[in-house]
Amino acid sequence: MRFLRAQFLTQRFNQPAKRWSSSATAGLQANLVRVTKNESPKALVANKDLIFGRTFSDHMITAEWSIEKGWDAPEIRPYDKICLDPSAVVFHYASECFEGMKAYKDKQGKIRLFRPDMNMARMNRSTARIALPQFDGDELLKLIGDYLKVDERWIPEGRGYSLYLRPTMIGTQESLGVAASNRAMLFVIGSPVGPYYPTGFSAISLKATTEYVRAWPRGTGDSKIGGNYAPGLLPQLMAAKKGYQQNLWLFGEQDQLTEVGAMNLFVLWKNEQGEVELATPPLDGSILPGVTRDSILSLARSWGEFKVSERKLTMPQLRDAVKENRVLEVFGAGTACIVTPVKTIEYMGEDLHIPLDPNDPTSQAGPITKRVNDTIMDIQYGEIEHPWSVVVN
Repeated sequence: MRFLRAQFLTQRFNQPAKRWSSSATAGLQANLVRVTKNESPKALVANKDLIFGRTFSDHMITAEWSIEKGWDAPEIRPYDKICLDPSAVVFHYASECFEGMKAYKDKQGKIRLFRPDMNMARMNRSTARIALPQFDGDELLKLIGDYLKVDERWIPEGRGYSLYLRPTMIGTQESLGVAASNRAMLFVIGSPVGPYYPTGFSAISLKATTEYVRAWPRGTGDSKIGGNYAPGLLPQLMAAKKGYQQNLWLFGEQDQLTEVGAMNLFVLWKNEQGEVELATPPLDGSILPGVTRDSILSLARSWGEFKVSERKLTMPQLRDAVKENRVLEVFGAGTACIVTPVKTIEYMGEDLHIPLDPNDPTSQAGPITKRVNDTIMDIQYGEIEHPWSVVVN
């Protein structure tokens, strides 16, 4: 039984999702795009004044889908409000999924994306999970390339600066019936953003949350859907009231480690066998298969300097390791920040203090955390030639 379950999960995460609509309907086609330029472009916001997710570029991508016709011709049009009927299923049954990715400008002024094929594959898995239509990821990437050329002035220059992209799909059928939506809209908006830590790393404190559960195996924790995020807001507010910036999500009777806020979790420690190991929870259906997560695992394995594992970890194991001085670093990982160092974890009323940099007591991040961050950023900005960095032609 365990083998069959493992085989199912391997297939689920490694195979592309299948289109559920008729093959006779139209697929998404970038060459049909209609471009309408914004005649009243906004003034750019200075880099120093950028706040994450508050400023938006002049244009957006939209494409509508119906079960009868498939995908209509996509549009690149002025950024504006979307008009939907109050009965649209997205408002009632959370028929919505999204992605998070960034466009960067290198020193030569070239526009770059970081592993965008992974975002497209994950978004198709998310749409399949909530019975929204599939799309050709290569075609959407062509559209995003066209969009970035139209809104190129909104891609801020400088290391740490980028245009955050939010591809989103929503169910738009006008119905209060609980059923798969026969109408959908795909859209992409862009928001110029600065470094997550503008003055350098700032390690965070976590509350290991035992009162609430974020996700569970064979649920929807591996999909990037809106319904996974709103239930975490109350626990985050509760943690903040006690002085902790984020939740460390646990699962099951053994308090299994899963994620940090909306980030994947990594622990660098000396394990029970005395090996230096970088460990992260496995993709069991409750963990989002993060692009940054996968990148960190690949880089660490290529370095060959310590053991790298995807395995079950529990909070009691981590607590014991902290008390035995075996924990070296703990950090979260995601698109917005790349990595976020952790300095404290509260568990069962006790604050566990996590080391940062033993060679620099003023540092807010450990050496591996900093190395991961710098290496990925070098790739994103084209300072290291790597197939993960895709130039938009």
